Order: sequence, then C-alpha cells, then structure tokens
Amino acid sequence: MNTVVLGGGCFWCTEAAFKELDGVKEVTSGYAGGHTENPTYREVCTGDTGHAEVIKVEYDEEKIGLRKLLEFLFRIHDPTTEDRQGPDIGSQYRSIILFDSEEQKQAVEEFIEEKSPEYKEKIVTEVKKLEKFWPAEEKHQDYFEKNPNDAYCTMHAGPKVEKAKGFGDER
Repeated sequence: MNTVVLGGGCFWCTEAAFKELDGVKEVTSGYAGGHTENPTYREVCTGDTGHAEVIKVEYDEEKIGLRKLLEFLFRIHDPTTEDRQGPDIGSQYRSIILFDSEEQKQAVEEFIEEKSPEYKEKIVTEVKKLEKFWPAEEKHQDYFEKNPNDAYCTMHAGPKVEKAKGFGDER
C-alpha cells in the first residue's frame, strides 16, 4: 500500500472526496507541515503551529496512481490561491503536498510543472518533505459521513464528493 499526504483546504471536504475514489483504501484527516508537536484542531486553527489541515491517503498503486490522485486534488481545490480555499482563510488551509521519498518529490514537481500552463495564475502549492503526520481528533474523522446535513458539509464537501463520481473512468 502506498501513501501520500495532501492538503487542499478543509480536511472534512478533501477526506470525503478522496474516499470516493476507486483504489483509495483509507483516508485519515490530520495535520502536517508545521512545527508544533501533537497539535490540536484549536491550535492549528490559530495559524500559529505552521501545520496545514491535510489528509493521509493510502492507495493501491495498481488501481490508482499518484498522478491520478494529484489530478483529483487539483480538480477539487484551487492550487493558485494562497492560504485560502473557499470560505476558509489561513495558512492551515494552504495547498500542500508532503512527499515521503525523492521519487515522490520528483513526480509531484513534474506534475506541477506540467499543470502550470493550464492556470492563469501561478500554482502556489507547497511541496515539502513529510516530517510527521498527526492524526486529527476522532470527531474530525469521517466528518462528512457522520454529519451529512451539516450546512458547511452540504455547501462545501458535497460538491467535492460529486466531482469524485466518475473520476478515473476515462482511463
């Protein structure tokens, strides 16, 4: 099983959308990219920890590869918006891809370079070595699934989940 850690705004939204993809085995919401040990949601929300809300995606390379996962990430968030996605503002909502090997780093950098001409604005996605992934508190895991009628989920996670339907069928 392969893993990648991705951030593209609120982890409730990205987690829910990535769970819909064929070949994705597990998605865990959490925090990474910062300097605080074992951060809490409240601490991350201050923007003082340096962490972003991220998801750890475990996937079957034979069913879905890293490139497809990156394509999907760029489909469900705006990689040209710094420290903001939709109504969520702050460095904790930044676009970030955390790699765990030089091979993964190279693949991510090549992907971003290939995608750049498709955007009018510069891609600001941070590419950084994963030092530590901190799982979020239990109440944040499977949040969309547990709270499908939550107004935030209806307005922001729901549309991202819809974008997952049929994604990859064009292979």
